[in-house]
Order: sequence, then structure tokens, then C-alpha cells
Amino acid sequence: MNRQELDRHLQNNSAPRAMSLFGESHFLIDRYAHRLSQIEGASVLSLYHDEYDFNAAKAHLSQGSLFGDQNLLIVKHEKKLPKAELDTLVELVGKNPDNTFIYCYYGEDVKGTDTAFKGSHSGSVRFFHPFANETRAIVMQEAQALGVQLDNQAAFHLLDIHNNDLSLACNELSKLSILGKPITIKEIDEHVFGLSEIKLDHFIARVIEKKEFLPFLRHLLESGENEIQLLTAISGFLTQLYLFNSAIKIHGVADSALVLGYKLPGFVEKERAALSIKISPEGYKRGINLLLDTELKMKSTGSPDQESLLLSALLKLQSIL
Repeated sequence: MNRQELDRHLQNNSAPRAMSLFGESHFLIDRYAHRLSQIEGASVLSLYHDEYDFNAAKAHLSQGSLFGDQNLLIVKHEKKLPKAELDTLVELVGKNPDNTFIYCYYGEDVKGTDTAFKGSHSGSVRFFHPFANETRAIVMQEAQALGVQLDNQAAFHLLDIHNNDLSLACNELSKLSILGKPITIKEIDEHVFGLSEIKLDHFIARVIEKKEFLPFLRHLLESGENEIQLLTAISGFLTQLYLFNSAIKIHGVADSALVLGYKLPGFVEKERAALSIKISPEGYKRGINLLLDTELKMKSTGSPDQESLLLSALLKLQSIL
């Protein structure tokens, strides 16, 4: 099933009792595991990563509850569990209506993850990274649940500070709730510190505007960003600017809803529109090709030092634009 179908099941209290949750968005895996595990009075056994033991998991679902409550088993692992073990655990859920099993798989190889969850009492959902509008909606939902008054622009700004990391953005909401007042961009700037003091889009803008960027690049790399992620982000940003440039030429306006499918805050929309018209069509073509070629070199076996490749590409990009 997909995420929307699981939402309907949760609303109707009809979710399958054995569920496999996997995919690219670990935030959504954890979020839905939490929602599925809200079973009042359940006897809970949580086995996370290296704690997993098949015999303990099997024993938990095999035992009867002294008080007639449910047995809830939650397994979280970055490695695939053997299908035979999953088959046994899912079968135990099918035999006892008081059993619930939630399996959260965080690995990248998702092939076959749902194979054991095909029965009438079981199901699976793959969670992809949500689109920008979905991401913002999730932050708004979490804010509402915490009683935090947060407008759309503030939600976008909070995500922007944390490079669209939902987990980090939502973690900030509990801190912001202490303020006891509506949260705007001003409150976020005063109380929230991002993954680094230099936001990624500001760094990219410096590169494109042909300003000094080396100290900012060093800071980002030291803060945990890697070279391929930075290069991919720059390619995406430059492509976005090209779309703004084209929209201005065709329609005469820079409407982010038209370009991206969602509305950017007004000040961000103006900044990107102004930056987009500074680059020529040939500059866009050569710049994007340069970034794509560099990404291919970085990902090739035996490629040279990636930091040097990135630095060289950014210097060339400034000469091209």
C-alpha cells in the first residue's frame, strides 16, 4: 500500500497488525511506527539494531497476555532480517489477534523487503522523501499537534535552515513551543541554529555571483557536508535558476508556483529571480554540463581527491557564468 492508504487505515483503526515500513525517508518510517504503536496497555518488546534476537522476538509473540492485552513487537534494523524469521513472526501475528508486529527497515536495498508481509493481516509501505509541499505540510501538522502557531513562511524557513531535514526541523518545534506565542521567521532566526552557520543556498549564491567562497566551502565540509552532496545541490540550484529565467522570458513574471509547483516565500522568490537573469543561456548550458561531468568523475572508481575536483569545478563555474 502507499502512505495515503495507511493514513486511511489509521483513521479507521483498520491498519494491518503486521507492518513492514521501509524506504528513503527514515523520518516517515519512525513517524508511522510511532503512530502504529499507540496501543493502550500493550506489552511492548522493542529490539533496535544489534539488540535484535529472533528467539526473543518469537517468544514475545508466542506468549499469551495475563491481562488480555496485546503483545506489541517493534524491530528496527539497518540490515535485512532473514525471510524465514520474518515469515515466522508474521505467521504468529496471524494466529493471535492480540499480536502486533512493526518492522522498520532502514537499509538502502529495499528489494524483497515486503515479501513476508503479503497476508490478509499484514502489509507494507515504502516511504519516499516527501516533496517540498508535503514536507512543509508535515512540519505544520507536527506544529499543530504541539500547539505551536506556525505560518507557511515560517515552516519553509525552518526547513531551509536545516537543509530540508524533517527530523531536525520537527525537533525544533518542541523548543519553539516554550515561547508560548506565534512563531514567525523572526523567532526562528533568534532561537534556531541550522546544520551550519552558513546556509547552503547562501553559499551557492556566492559561487554564482562570483564572490569569494573558499572559507565558506571549508566550513560546510567541516560541518559534515560531502563533496558530491554539495555538487548535486549546486546543480539543482542552477537548474532552478534556469527555470526562473525561462519563466520570466515566457510569462514576464517569476512565479515560483508556476516554476516549482509550490510557492516560495516572497523574499526568496525575488532573490532567485534576480539571480536567474544574470546568467546567459550559454552560461547555464556550459555550467550545468560542467557540474554533471564533475559529478560523474567523482563517482567513478579511482577518481582523484574529491575536494580538489569540487574546488576546480567551482572555479571553472565562476569563469563560465
